Amino acid sequence: MSAATTMLALPSTVGLEEAKDVLGRLKLALAADPADPLVVDAAALQNFDSSALAVLLECRRLAQASNRSLVLRDPPPRLNQLARLYGVADLLGIAAPSAAAVQPA
Repeated sequence: MSAATTMLALPSTVGLEEAKDVLGRLKLALAADPADPLVVDAAALQNFDSSALAVLLECRRLAQASNRSLVLRDPPPRLNQLARLYGVADLLGIAAPSAAAVQPA
C-alpha cells in the first residue's frame, strides 16, 4: 500500500446505534488526509444491518465529492449479499459471485 493511501478499519459491529460514530470516523479520515484512495477494511465486520451499507454509501459520496475513491477491502460474504439485495454492490465495488460459487454441486 502506498504512502498516499488512507486506511480505516470498520469495527466488528455496525448497526443503527454505531452508524453515526463510524461515519464520523470515516469523515475525519477523509478530512485529515487528502490521499487517494480511502481504503475501508471490513474484515472485522461481523454484526451489522443495512446501516453499514448506508455508512459506506455516504462515505463513498463524500469521497467522490473530494475527488477521491473509496475501496472496500475484505467485506464479509453477508455484506456482499446485502449489498446485492439492495442493488448497491456495484457502487461499493463488490463483484458479483462467480458462476461456480452460485451453481449447486
